[in-house]
Amino acid sequence: MQAHVKETKMTAYAFVNLTITNPDSFAAYREKAGAALKKHGGAPLEVSKQPEVIEGTAPAPSVAVILTFPDRGAAKAWINDPDLAEVHALREGSGTSNITLL
Repeated sequence: MQAHVKETKMTAYAFVNLTITNPDSFAAYREKAGAALKKHGGAPLEVSKQPEVIEGTAPAPSVAVILTFPDRGAAKAWINDPDLAEVHALREGSGTSNITLL
């Protein structure tokens, strides 16, 4: 008989760095971003409009955000949700966007 291993769901975090080149698209994104995150249990944990690189040579983004999700699956569901493609397109149209799941 195989032992059943229960998977423990742990809070997941995503690091978002944005270099804004289209403020209008970013403003439209910000209006919809909260509801899009909430749909998958996500929320901003920290937002910085003045991020500073303290080691390395990469330029600092315009905006850095740490998002929290109930688990990794929720974060992936948020980024891959076809109903949110329009919202993600607004973010992508704002400039350079990189999101790293931690």
